Amino acid sequence: MKFGVPELEDLGDVNGKSVLLRADFNVPLDGARITDDLRIRAALPTIKWLQDNGASVTACTHLGRPKGTPDPKYSVEPVRERLAELAPGVELLDNLRFDPGETANDAAFVDRLVEGHDLYVNDAFGASHRSHASVVGPPSRLPSAAGRLLAREVEVILGIRQDPAHPFVAITGGSKVSDKLGVIKALLETADSIIVGGGMCFTFFAAMGHSIGNSLCEPDMIATCKELLETFGDRLHLPSDVVGLGPGGKIGDPSAGGEVRNFGRSLPEGWMGLDIGPGSAAEFGDVIAEARTMLWNGPMGVFEDPRFEAGTRAVALSVAESNGFSVIGGGDSAAAIAQFGLADEVSHISTGGGASLELIENGDLPGLAALRGASNVS
Repeated sequence: MKFGVPELEDLGDVNGKSVLLRADFNVPLDGARITDDLRIRAALPTIKWLQDNGASVTACTHLGRPKGTPDPKYSVEPVRERLAELAPGVELLDNLRFDPGETANDAAFVDRLVEGHDLYVNDAFGASHRSHASVVGPPSRLPSAAGRLLAREVEVILGIRQDPAHPFVAITGGSKVSDKLGVIKALLETADSIIVGGGMCFTFFAAMGHSIGNSLCEPDMIATCKELLETFGDRLHLPSDVVGLGPGGKIGDPSAGGEVRNFGRSLPEGWMGLDIGPGSAAEFGDVIAEARTMLWNGPMGVFEDPRFEAGTRAVALSVAESNGFSVIGGGDSAAAIAQFGLADEVSHISTGGGASLELIENGDLPGLAALRGASNVS
């Protein structure tokens, strides 16, 4: 039991028992074809342990965002077929979100889910920040535990939150300061340095008095950024240069025109900053090279557009080449690491972007709290 969360061994003898497994099989689909089955394969260690120890397994998952009613677009049939290939004998229930009781955490829906089952296992880290019926309900009815995937995520993320090896460098990016403010404040309690890139850096630039052209900015966050700079400025690393797209340009469409140019921290009117510049990439690389622990959440720019991928690629390479323990906080950062072919060069890639951020910020998740309160936890 780590961090008070029961693990598979805490279930006792599972031979002959029926187990309800909450998995995260929310895989990307192209029509009825799965384009990446990583989330299905990630559950296999838990399924194998349960089956090897004599349990029968019924899995359940959400897929996409149906509106509480069956929708053929979000059928789990492609998942069911792939699961049957990878883990024969595992039953898969229909999409949980076909029933409005899932997102409403309806007690009657929980009762229907657990009916006929002896035990519950949560291996869906990516859904454990949701107080949904399949996540928080079953532990109040059945002896419960975290699966291998969930237990590993908790061990890694709470480990770096509570006792990281220093220097600890956090790398934050993405569009909005407001989305990451709680995480930044939580990280400032333990991180030695916080690198700030992506669209969120322009609100900091505005707080410093720079002109930012047409770049992303949250005016209501400028005062907060100014306060952070005044209080923690020596630990916050902002870009020294950025790559901008000129008037008439269109993100994702080089044929639309628009000049691409490197600037310092100030941009002319009509220009939009979309990546960190080469000087910033080198400076950030120097900080990362000294780290013994790294947490990266959020790209440095619009890396999906080849014109603005260089900054994110450079940071990804710096993280991959570092000798420290590196954690990728899911979401776009995980997509970037995969796009650049560096997934095997980092220590841990989280399966839940939103869940990892909430766990870093709050130190707990609804799904974990539910497991701690299960009937088998003394």
